[in-house]
Amino acid sequence: MRQKISVLFILFSLLFLTGCATLPTEQQKEADFHKKMGIAYLNEGNLQMAFIEFQKAYQIDPDDKETLHGIGLVHFQLEEFEKAKENFLKAVSIDPEFSEAYNNLGVTYMRTGQWQSAVEAFKKALSNPLYRTPEKAFYSLGMSYYRLGQYNLAIDAFKDAIKRDTLSPSPYYGLALAYNKLGRYGDAAAVISKALETDQNYKGDRTKFIEDLKQKLPFAKGEDEKDSNDYLEIMRY
Repeated sequence: MRQKISVLFILFSLLFLTGCATLPTEQQKEADFHKKMGIAYLNEGNLQMAFIEFQKAYQIDPDDKETLHGIGLVHFQLEEFEKAKENFLKAVSIDPEFSEAYNNLGVTYMRTGQWQSAVEAFKKALSNPLYRTPEKAFYSLGMSYYRLGQYNLAIDAFKDAIKRDTLSPSPYYGLALAYNKLGRYGDAAAVISKALETDQNYKGDRTKFIEDLKQKLPFAKGEDEKDSNDYLEIMRY
C-alpha cells in the first residue's frame, strides 16, 4: 500500500550533474544545460519535454551516466520498463558506484516482478558508503525480500531503513507485514500503530486507515490486494 509513494519519491530525487572531461567547454555547457532542463521538466511531470531535453544532451555526450539515468527515469514513468532497465544498466556500466541508478534499476525490477534481480540491484546501491539516501534502498530491499518470502531478511532490511529515517512510515508498514507472516502478531500490531503515528495521512487515526483499506479493496489486485487484506488482519489484533 505504501510502496508506490516511496518509489515515486526515489525516482524524483535530484540528479548530480557531472560532465565528461573530454568534451570541449562549450559542448559541455550545452549538455549540462539540457540535463538541467530535463530534470526540471521531469520534476514537473512533463515527460515529453524531459525526454527531448535528455535526448539533446545524449546527442552531445552519449556516455554521460546522468543523461542515461534521466532517460531511464522518463521510460519508467511511461511504464516502458525494458527501456528503463536498458538505460539504468548503461549508466551503472559507466559508473559501478552510481547508487541512484542501481536503486532505480531495482525499483524497475520490482515493477516487473523480478524480485531477486531487485535484491541484487539494491545491494549494489547500498554497497557504496557515499550513497546519500540508503534508507530508500533498504525499504525497497525489504519489500523485495518480503515478496520472495524471505521474511527474516525483510525484517532486517526494514529495521535498517528505520534506523536511518525514523519518521518515514513506509518501513513500518513493511515491517508489520513481515511480522504478520511469521505469526508475530503482537509485534505486527505494535508496528502498525507506529506506522499510523508517523504517517501524516492518518496521524494515528486507525479508523480512517481501516476505512481507506475497505474502500480500496474492491479495486485492488494481486499483491496490493493481499497486502490490504493482511493490513486488515493486523488491525484486528
